[in-house]
Amino acid sequence: MGSIVILAEKPSQAKAYAEAFQVARKTKHFIELQPSSTFPEGATITWGVGHLVELKQPADYHAEWKRWSLKSLPMVPERYEFKVAKGKMDQFKAVKALFKEATSLINACDVDREGSNIFYSILKQTGVKNKPIQRLWINSLEADEIRKGFEVLRDNEQDYRMYIEAQTRQISDWLVGMNASRLFTMLLKEKGLNETISVGRVQSPTVYMIYERFMEIEHFKPENFYELKGEFHSRMGSYTGKADFKSSKYEEALAALEKAGITEKQKTPAIIKLVDKKPKKILPPKLHSLSTLQQKANKIWKYSPAKVLETAQGLYEKKLISYPRSDCQFITPAEFAYIKNQLPKYQELMKKPFEPVSLNASKRYVDAKKVEEHYAIIPTKTIPSAQKLAGLSLMEKNLYAEIVRSVLAMFHRDYLYEETKIVTEVNGLPFKTTGKVELDRGFQELWPAPKDKKNEAPPLPLVEQGEDVDAIVQIHQGTTQPPKPYTEGQLIQMMKTCGKLIEDDAESDILKEVEGIGTEATRANIIETIKRHEYIDVTKNIVNVTEKGKVLCQAITGSLLASPIMTAKWEGYLRKISAGTGTQQAFLQNIEKFLNHLIDVSPGIVSQTDITAAAQLSTPRVTGPIVACPSCHKGEILERKTFYGCSAYNEGCKFTISKKIASKAISANQVKDLCEKGITKPMKGFKSKKGSSFSARLKLAQDKIEFDFTV
Repeated sequence: MGSIVILAEKPSQAKAYAEAFQVARKTKHFIELQPSSTFPEGATITWGVGHLVELKQPADYHAEWKRWSLKSLPMVPERYEFKVAKGKMDQFKAVKALFKEATSLINACDVDREGSNIFYSILKQTGVKNKPIQRLWINSLEADEIRKGFEVLRDNEQDYRMYIEAQTRQISDWLVGMNASRLFTMLLKEKGLNETISVGRVQSPTVYMIYERFMEIEHFKPENFYELKGEFHSRMGSYTGKADFKSSKYEEALAALEKAGITEKQKTPAIIKLVDKKPKKILPPKLHSLSTLQQKANKIWKYSPAKVLETAQGLYEKKLISYPRSDCQFITPAEFAYIKNQLPKYQELMKKPFEPVSLNASKRYVDAKKVEEHYAIIPTKTIPSAQKLAGLSLMEKNLYAEIVRSVLAMFHRDYLYEETKIVTEVNGLPFKTTGKVELDRGFQELWPAPKDKKNEAPPLPLVEQGEDVDAIVQIHQGTTQPPKPYTEGQLIQMMKTCGKLIEDDAESDILKEVEGIGTEATRANIIETIKRHEYIDVTKNIVNVTEKGKVLCQAITGSLLASPIMTAKWEGYLRKISAGTGTQQAFLQNIEKFLNHLIDVSPGIVSQTDITAAAQLSTPRVTGPIVACPSCHKGEILERKTFYGCSAYNEGCKFTISKKIASKAISANQVKDLCEKGITKPMKGFKSKKGSSFSARLKLAQDKIEFDFTV
């Protein structure tokens, strides 16, 4: 058996590593490699199954901590202990045995903080000490990149600090989650809310930012305003303009017209005082980080951030793209060199031939100093065959194409247009008009042209300074609009900028001093977590806060759990730990102080929290029988929180009907039809697993619900 033991994070990763070498033997728990120039005496690859090791639960420390009680708070162990995750002991034992026999170890888990955490938490649990450790750090699972990575292994100094950072984040999340969840659950239960309230160091401020947007919309009061708009008719065509005037009072708008001697809606002579044309350009976009890819995919295809990460991970494991959990938008000269060499192949792949503007590296994309752990998400050297492309799912094809296009754009032309500003005077009152003429689509040729152009202004007619035109001026009434709710993709940007939604790429660095909340790799999971806890729901990509979410936010108002900026500062300090300028002890002491303060002040805040709407939703509804039970014929079907069930449950009848079947809500009347007649009327709005809608009846067959398509 090889004296070098390599730990991969999961079996698929281990398989990719093994494929870069000659395999001597495969077993259920490890793969042996034949001797090679990289491993003269061979090596053994083993793997975790994600986290083999996890933090112990409260009851593992003290029996009294098993019961949820306000008296037991705060729960702060003297030392934090770990255990092997349930169902993973066999693999852990195999890893432990290999580690004991090894002369040296290589951490080949995912190249991020969590990968460092997984390796060292397993190593510490095995009790194995004093083994030389090196770190594999690669951004691609292609065979040549794997071999190259194993030949230039890093020492473990930085890797170990990253582990301490990740472990500190893990422990702090445990402390806040375990203590604050029990605190708010018990306090709200005393008020009558029978719900488990999950609270988290990062998830709670995320919900709070969504709640703040909801409150802005809820309390928004529309106001009318009045503007002066002009419609102008020249020899070459018509155009519109707006005066630099806005008032909440109609009388003031009327007075402004009277002062200028203008009669509303009456033809008036006017003169063009200025025609200013300026060439403008938009540079090709930067390369993708995970967050920019998630945001764009959500905007175009409405994909959730979690689905984008999952799909990108699949493309990475298929060796088609570089490491997806990257927060960087730059590459080094090495990546640029292979992209430049493969440029014709990428162009052919996308069926978008063009003459490159330059084959020289631009600092906008290529800067080794700005690449720390990972470079931007780019295609690998592996050019997929037509067969391999055809085998990808639609989501995989879309994301891969987006990543390839972003790389091709580096070599493409700028988008060029001409901006025209016209100032038209009506009796001395200036009206301004702005329009643009597209000169060269440039890099935008790589992407499909937008289908929806209804918001685009029509091109301006060719007019000259000093030209006389006819004007018709009128007072236009507008109404202020509320802020828009977040889309799921915007939640990623919201978390990065602590609620300050910045759509403009050029301004996205404005909050770079603030680290944001969560990390590039965890934000999608945080969104999924708050969806799972039913704090938010997402309908047609629009994010809404639920009644349960509102209760949580009211309960944490005023605490640091509601402060994304404070949470971002915590994230900033955590990163100092891996940089060697912060300590785990200092951070956890601050978390403990925070918990003590939270326990002191929360009862007063919760006492003011309105739980009425959430309590009504959480209480099982027993408003009366709907229909006799078709299964036992003794009990009656009653409406519960998430299902319809038999009243004879305690006597053994387990007949239930879910309140939602194939994404469609089922009404009490439909349940009645189903139980009395055995079949419902035709119903629309069911959704398949692929997301397509269909119609069907529901049919009862031997106490099971089936679809009947004879509609």
